[in-house]
Amino acid sequence: MGEGRKLLHNSWSKWTSKCLGGQSEQVRKTEREKSFMTNGAILLEDLIPSSNGKCNPIRNFSAEELIRATNNFDESRIIQICSLFKQNQIIVDELDDTDRVTYAMYKGSLDDRPIIVKKFTDSQDDRQIIVKKFTKFSSWESDKVRSFPIRDIVIATQMSNHKHVLKLLGCCLEFPIPALVYEYAANGALNDQGGFGDDELLPWKIRLRISKELANALTYLHTALRRPVIHRDIRPSSIFLDKNFVPKLCNFSVSITIPLHETHARDDLEDTFGHSDPDSLASGFVTEKSDVYSFGVLLLVFLTGKKATGTLRLEGKYHSLIRYVEDHVQNEQVTEIVDPNILREGGGDGQAQQVEAFLALALACTQEKGEKRPDMIDVAKELMRIDKSI
Repeated sequence: MGEGRKLLHNSWSKWTSKCLGGQSEQVRKTEREKSFMTNGAILLEDLIPSSNGKCNPIRNFSAEELIRATNNFDESRIIQICSLFKQNQIIVDELDDTDRVTYAMYKGSLDDRPIIVKKFTDSQDDRQIIVKKFTKFSSWESDKVRSFPIRDIVIATQMSNHKHVLKLLGCCLEFPIPALVYEYAANGALNDQGGFGDDELLPWKIRLRISKELANALTYLHTALRRPVIHRDIRPSSIFLDKNFVPKLCNFSVSITIPLHETHARDDLEDTFGHSDPDSLASGFVTEKSDVYSFGVLLLVFLTGKKATGTLRLEGKYHSLIRYVEDHVQNEQVTEIVDPNILREGGGDGQAQQVEAFLALALACTQEKGEKRPDMIDVAKELMRIDKSI
């Protein structure tokens, strides 16, 4: 072990005592303790430049606590399974095309309160996540997969005080790949059509309010931290709803920080199922406008009640929600793209004007070229104006 990593191990032990209430007993030669020290050193290495030396206290959960909380990560506790890939295009593109970097969200109970536990794995079949919870990775693979939850923790600790971000309660570093523990969100994640549950619908006013509140959270992410952070994975599965349908943004696993004195960051990019910025995919540069594009697609999902990709192929010529919407707008067929459930609400002229303005904003956000899109702060202001218009 190099001197730098030794120093990080020592610093990590001190940091956990202050912020995580770490382990007081002498480090034993066990797999969990080795994982704790390895993960902790890497986490601290990322936290120092991101947090400007300030401690963001979160709780350190033991592996035993999370195993009890989720009944040993029982299949029945799974509330969401997501993969960080598109078809065979892996974010960690050096991995074999049959592999997946996958995480599952489990409902748990700890100290008589409900929680959500996020656990990463790799799997060729999402169903195998149930039996591969504690898969041993090679050292190289572990480092690659570990980077996702570490990044998630680093950003989430800085965002957890925002009321529209799923609050990170703590993490467990005793597994080979760290696990994250969040507050519970009673209504789960948005589904692909912008509703909740299997097929539950949201009224127009709630869709509009959720959009406004998410724009506020993204504006904070872009402007309020030490350096701008780009979420890079804005889609329904990254948004949870509490019991009052208040949106909670989560999943910062692939977020990226814009370097000092720069307006963009270069990184290997992935297509997140129709939500990704084509300008960034073509150039290889991530900017704040990349999130604006993805958010615009999300607005169209709310407006139409359709998935970003997939189902539209049934109409014969549309391969993305944006192309579908643009074609109907050009042919002055706006009412045909609006979710019929919104139209059936009968909100009158006021609601019709809101829908029209909402559509115009979504189309502005999804302009092909990033420089033609509004900044997220302007998107938030416009959504606030639309919400207050009636």
